[in-house]
Amino acid sequence: MVDTRFHSFAGPIALGRLLSAVDFEQASAAADTLIEGADELHLAGPGHVALASHESYRGALRLTRATAVVVTEALAGDVPPGTLALHAKDPRALFVRILEQLYPANTRNKVADLLRVDDVAPVIEYDVQLATGVVLGPGVEIGRGSVIGPNSVIGAGVTIGRNVVIGSNCSIECSYLGNDVVIHSGARIGTEGFGWLGIGRTNRKIPQLGRVIVQDRVEIGANTTIDRGALGDTVVGEGTKIDNLVQIGHNCRIGRNCLIAGTAGLAGSTIVEDGVMFGGGAASSGHLTIGAGSVLAGRAVVTKDLPAGSQVAGYPAQDMRAWRREIVTLRRLSRRTESGR
Repeated sequence: MVDTRFHSFAGPIALGRLLSAVDFEQASAAADTLIEGADELHLAGPGHVALASHESYRGALRLTRATAVVVTEALAGDVPPGTLALHAKDPRALFVRILEQLYPANTRNKVADLLRVDDVAPVIEYDVQLATGVVLGPGVEIGRGSVIGPNSVIGAGVTIGRNVVIGSNCSIECSYLGNDVVIHSGARIGTEGFGWLGIGRTNRKIPQLGRVIVQDRVEIGANTTIDRGALGDTVVGEGTKIDNLVQIGHNCRIGRNCLIAGTAGLAGSTIVEDGVMFGGGAASSGHLTIGAGSVLAGRAVVTKDLPAGSQVAGYPAQDMRAWRREIVTLRRLSRRTESGR
């Protein structure tokens, strides 16, 4: 469920009233049912509305406990008993309109949140050091022994664990940080994810209502950016180390003890299992899984799921040994061509 510590909720609201507000007409015996939030299919429960817009959602749809689900006609038959199917030709557009009603745009201004003066004061344990120019939003919590460098901005509701070191000129919002985390200068944690409808036509923003969860002993390099989830969480597992200038898109799930070298990029909803190593500039195309213990050579670009223990290189990424053989073969062909001139 969307964390109201970071995103204000306009409900609860009767389902019939909600659908009327988004100009959606569908008769329902559940019109008086209260909607108490939105969530991902596999997490949604009674009172929640969820989205199933693609074939890949079918398994989670069959198991969901949501009160209502926005679906395509092709998936309507998989909606479980007791869950209302809201049929739409463009389910993502309808779901965005619902989110905008439940979590209004005028409550999602993270800069304005920092200026609130009538909200909960920050809670700071002992032995915390705050350098000159640090800004703390309402409701921030900071554990003992933590240090925050000059001019860093900690957004409303952010929780920081114990013995955390945050460098200068960082910004952190919509996030929970564990213990012994290190964040180097200029990092941006919890920024809006890059999600749009009507791409190339209207470029309508999809509300980014998730969080970033940074577990214990994570280190995040200078000028790295980690986007918060669109609806769920972006997660960085304990012990993972991330280099400088890395981009991690919304809803990525990074496992434990991974190593991600500089200028790597993970597109949204990439799942990285435990112990994966990214070489410099390696990337994923998103909505895929990279199996535990895999190694991506520098500049490798993953475009499909990788099984555990993979070692890949090139674009598109392929088995490292096959890639090397191809390179050797191309060089030999090139030399023969040149010698035959």
